Amino acid sequence: MAKNDVIITDHNDDGIDRAGFIKCMAWAGTGILWMMSGGILKSYGMSQMIDKHTGRLKEGLMMPKHDFSFVQISDSHIGFNKPANPDVTGTLQAAIDKINAMPNIPAFMLHTGDLTHLAQADEFDTLDQALKGVKSNKVFYVPGEHDVLNGDNKLYMQRYGKDTKGDGWYSFDYNGVHFVGLVNVIDTSEGGLGSLGKTQLQWLEDDLKGRSASTPIVVFAHIPLWAVYPQWGWGTRDSEQALGFLRRFGSVTVLNGHIHQTMQKTEGNITFHTATSTAFPQPQPGTAPAPGPMKVPEEKLRSLLGLTSVYFDKHDHTLAVTDIPLAGDAVKIQQ
Repeated sequence: MAKNDVIITDHNDDGIDRAGFIKCMAWAGTGILWMMSGGILKSYGMSQMIDKHTGRLKEGLMMPKHDFSFVQISDSHIGFNKPANPDVTGTLQAAIDKINAMPNIPAFMLHTGDLTHLAQADEFDTLDQALKGVKSNKVFYVPGEHDVLNGDNKLYMQRYGKDTKGDGWYSFDYNGVHFVGLVNVIDTSEGGLGSLGKTQLQWLEDDLKGRSASTPIVVFAHIPLWAVYPQWGWGTRDSEQALGFLRRFGSVTVLNGHIHQTMQKTEGNITFHTATSTAFPQPQPGTAPAPGPMKVPEEKLRSLLGLTSVYFDKHDHTLAVTDIPLAGDAVKIQQ
């Protein structure tokens, strides 16, 4: 194990460590505060920070010092109506309510894909209407494979891709941090793995050129940029080239969705983080014949759904990443 890897476990033995392919992880429903500085993570349990009755941050809680914050949601799957969650609009609204109840309203929101379930116009309409209720000033998007069914991203691009490059990739700067939105869902034919493609990789290399190595970088895309579980298509087959462009930077955070559960991994100064869904959970890697919507008892569902909040401190170049379930306590952490 690399010296800067942190192993996170919950109350149960999930058996994944024995398989040897995940070094740093935390399963769905956790609430973890991550402070990152120089590629080293310090983790703090959220069980003392979330009120177990209301699911909100406790009143009077001193949040980490920060210059600004933003929030990530993922996999809202608007249009899904199967038993795993027949009311995905309702659970999306619950996530929005959590965001609006935060002590400090986030500067903006990132949605890391699978906005809809079948890429239908009415599903995009429902999502847009719901997100109008978010108090954050702006929402940034990348598509999931459900938003570009059969490789057709026309509807997605009409709504969210007007100021982007290629199939929807782009970058922007905010308060000293460089954000890069990547698209890795257009060509997933090879075992379901994501793909960035040569054109986007060349754009990424050019986008990062000339930037100081001290610039904090946040990359967001739908499918994980690390090999979570390739057997299920949970990875991006040409991600190593993209990561090669990022390794010279002192602070890189990669935010993804797709797998509907929280996992973290650290490689040098790059921290990977996948978000829970606001719609339904999926099984842990290798614990089912295939990925897909997982039916759980109704009273447990909201503890397996959630959102991610990120705080940035410009002075220390630190990012604090907090996973907040829609209901329930955080999982204990061993470090």
